[in-house]
Amino acid sequence: MTFREASAINGSPGTWTAEVREGWDIFGVSNGGYLMAIATRAMEVESGGRLLVSTTGHYLNPTSAGPVSIDVATLKEGRTLSTLRAKLSRGDRQLLTVTAVLVDPGRESFEGDLIIGEPPQLPPPEECLLAEPAESAPLPPPFTGKVEIRVHPDDARALYGEKSGNPLMRGWFRLRDGEALDPHAVVLATDAFPPAIFNSNLPVGWTPTINLAVQVRNPAPQGWLACRFSTRFVTGGMLEEDGELWDEDGRPVALSRQLALVPR
Repeated sequence: MTFREASAINGSPGTWTAEVREGWDIFGVSNGGYLMAIATRAMEVESGGRLLVSTTGHYLNPTSAGPVSIDVATLKEGRTLSTLRAKLSRGDRQLLTVTAVLVDPGRESFEGDLIIGEPPQLPPPEECLLAEPAESAPLPPPFTGKVEIRVHPDDARALYGEKSGNPLMRGWFRLRDGEALDPHAVVLATDAFPPAIFNSNLPVGWTPTINLAVQVRNPAPQGWLACRFSTRFVTGGMLEEDGELWDEDGRPVALSRQLALVPR
């Protein structure tokens, strides 16, 4: 099953439905980026086909495979931008709330770019470690079998219970079987890698997400995405993880920031 099929929606304006699929999970709990991608796909259709440029999700309750409903409301519809809100639920249990800004694909854009920064320095994908679901170890989780993630050799030891001591996670991402990327797959990619904090020397076992914010700068990148995720602050029982996604031409695809709990 392709990512587009796994995140497909049905229904009509205002109220949509979807099926959260088996395997898109972290040991039984559905991946947060995957759930947000389902919601943003409903918002895209609701907006009449405008393109996702910014989204923020707040995670209220964990969920697993099964049917969900997505209630979508348009907060503002302008000449070139629309702002929408979506609530993803199962029965009376609300799982996720998402706000998003979408843009008219035909709008005129600013001429000229300023890029202060550069992609992560990565070995070629074939020289990085392919993350595949573990049969008995805690990592990698089942979700990694649905996408293709290749982790920088220096960061990959976290997948096997070792730590580099640097809360950093770098690598390549793409969908399997040559499936093309879209804005929702870009959202998925921002939550696809193991948490960077797993490479620190802190006794961290899991990091449930509180919220995830994503800016999409290129809604349809080609080929591999070069990804870098890092954590700088672990305070008050919470951490942040900042993400950068770049295309193969060295241009930014997306920026993300995630806030997560650090349980005892």
